Amino acid sequence: MKKFYFYKLTAYNKGAPCLDKYGKLLSLAICKPMIRRTADINNFIFGFAANSLHADNRLLYIARINAKEFNGDYFKKTKYSQRGDCIYEYHEGRFARRENALHHGPEDLVHDVGEHPNYERASVLLSDDFRYFGKNGSADYKTQYPQIKEAVENLGIGHRVNHVNELLIELEALRKQVWEETQQGEIGEKTSESCYGVCHRVDDGMWANDEE
Repeated sequence: MKKFYFYKLTAYNKGAPCLDKYGKLLSLAICKPMIRRTADINNFIFGFAANSLHADNRLLYIARINAKEFNGDYFKKTKYSQRGDCIYEYHEGRFARRENALHHGPEDLVHDVGEHPNYERASVLLSDDFRYFGKNGSADYKTQYPQIKEAVENLGIGHRVNHVNELLIELEALRKQVWEETQQGEIGEKTSESCYGVCHRVDDGMWANDEE
């Protein structure tokens, strides 16, 4: 069953989500552990700007999940090792933050991957079917999609995934519109800052304060 997740970002430094320097692969490996744990293939994630980032709550990205790594495998595989959000390494049965990691700190390990030995939060979402706008995003959606406007403006910390039918219809319409009007990948001016910067920690939670 297709699901639509949406949440607000307090930063768009490309740590969460992370883009490679070519803008072809988007990953969500740190922050948002509840989304990473429950979202599945062909679900969509919408990222909007938090009030503290842009008061207009502009749309920052939409991604269709087309792959998922479980059990911390993302952090173990060589093909991901140079990505900026691959900040943990696995040694002797435990995860630890890489010495040269650019995001988060040692205190964020449990929040990102979970407790030893199960590491129940160590799932990573991958997409090569996305539109990433970052600071070039727009809040034009508010004039055409009133249900999305109201839901986003009223959303605090956390995310929403269970929607009334009217909101589902608008989310799919917005997704379809964005896909028709833009090409896959990073939209707007590209920089060399992909996957770099400081990822601000935001505690994850469900609508109605169902926090982890």
